[in-house]
Amino acid sequence: MAGIYIHIPFCRQACYYCNFHFSTNTTRVEDMTHSIAKEINLQKDYLSEKKLETIYFGGGTPSILSEEQLNLILKEVHKHFEVAKDAEITLEANPDDLTLEKIKSLKRNGINRLSIGIQSFHDQNLKSMNRIHSSEEAIRCVKDAQSEGIENISIDLIYAMPSVDHKLWKKDLEIAMNLNVPHISSYCLTVEEKTVLGNWTRKGKFHPMDDDFAAEQFEILVETLMQNGYEHYEISNFAKPNWHSKHNSNYWKQVPYLGVGPGAHSFDGINRQFNVSNNAHYLKALEENKLPFELDELSKEDNINEYIMISLRTKWGCDLSYLKNQYQFDLLSHFEKELKSYNEGGYIRTENDTLFLTEKGKLLADQIAGDLFL
Repeated sequence: MAGIYIHIPFCRQACYYCNFHFSTNTTRVEDMTHSIAKEINLQKDYLSEKKLETIYFGGGTPSILSEEQLNLILKEVHKHFEVAKDAEITLEANPDDLTLEKIKSLKRNGINRLSIGIQSFHDQNLKSMNRIHSSEEAIRCVKDAQSEGIENISIDLIYAMPSVDHKLWKKDLEIAMNLNVPHISSYCLTVEEKTVLGNWTRKGKFHPMDDDFAAEQFEILVETLMQNGYEHYEISNFAKPNWHSKHNSNYWKQVPYLGVGPGAHSFDGINRQFNVSNNAHYLKALEENKLPFELDELSKEDNINEYIMISLRTKWGCDLSYLKNQYQFDLLSHFEKELKSYNEGGYIRTENDTLFLTEKGKLLADQIAGDLFL
């Protein structure tokens, strides 16, 4: 079954590391809500599969929406699509938005999964990233959501924050374990060019941790979570049994999805399209009943490269027979030299006609996938 991604491009303030499309000017949130609803109507025939397994509100900060605004968008989805009774309906949220009343209103609207951008349980780290919430709010909102019966909770954590040792990172993981959330997404702090951190790095005001330090924290992450019953099912994602993100797993399996909102991407199983990453241009286009996207027609090589890149990041691995049957491409013979080298180095393994990264190989995932691109 297919899914819908809904991009809400607003944040109360900009995090120093973030390069996603968003605006801190929230004066047009209401206009944006109506434009997104209109786009859903205009794109109602984009997906050949009308039954939705997942709905995902991302951003930006979707928790900035009022109950009425969220309800307007969801009504439009239900109007044009059949939503499965057990559909996973996720909303990304910041801890400072998740008051007890807000959690109750989200639940009334059918939100059954929260992805909470905690990033760290230490106030000094939060301040250095320009996060609004405190560590106390982070812990409180998770417990409040659990008390309201929302069990399907994912939290985001960032590692490789500037530090003299791994003590704070280990403490972050300890607190997360004590909260007993079933899903954790964790990302390395990276310096993107068009961000505050990027600017500070160019000026010598910020010094990222080196690759060895980041690798050590990744290894601590994997070891700690796996010892506590989490499955490492995608390089940045960990879940207890049966708590995988259905929506993101479908991305990695190349299931078609519709993306609405400025900056959103869509995939119909053949080609991709990208909405304009400009709020004003997006709003103007929808006022004129136009769809502001660019089409990316994927070649056979594009599809092969994308499948290799995505599949290698997951526990399901790269299905070699799928590449042969779908694209008449024999990965093992085409990249025999490269694969032999990575296999001898202990970075990959092959089992049941499927290529996997080892735990060691996951540290070089992008490099390995790039070396297997056509």
